[in-house]
Amino acid sequence: MPRFLLMSAALSAMLAVVLGAFAAHGFKSRLSETLLASFQTGVHYQFMHSLAVILVVILYRQQAHSLLLWSALLFFAGILLFSGSLYGLSLTQIKVFGPITPLGGLCFIAGWISMFMAIWRSHP
Repeated sequence: MPRFLLMSAALSAMLAVVLGAFAAHGFKSRLSETLLASFQTGVHYQFMHSLAVILVVILYRQQAHSLLLWSALLFFAGILLFSGSLYGLSLTQIKVFGPITPLGGLCFIAGWISMFMAIWRSHP
């Protein structure tokens, strides 16, 4: 599982770079400033949480705690829901994506709480 998580995080980070480049070059003339900013927020959070998954796996290899795996899974769920909904909303302007974004934010928060709890419960 840790290897799969690391590989998935690397792919997610690479995809964030690709999407960021599209936003900076390809979408700049096609999206309003507001929609472009939303798209870039999705890229930012995807990249940050891809790196967070890598950190969590490194911690897991030092102190195997199931809450760390939950943290990584919650971060991925957050990427899909938060960043994915921002991408969908920015590119299609379909309003149904709007209410999904906070669910992704809650996944990010729960992932950080899981990481905190795993560290707190670990033995020094």
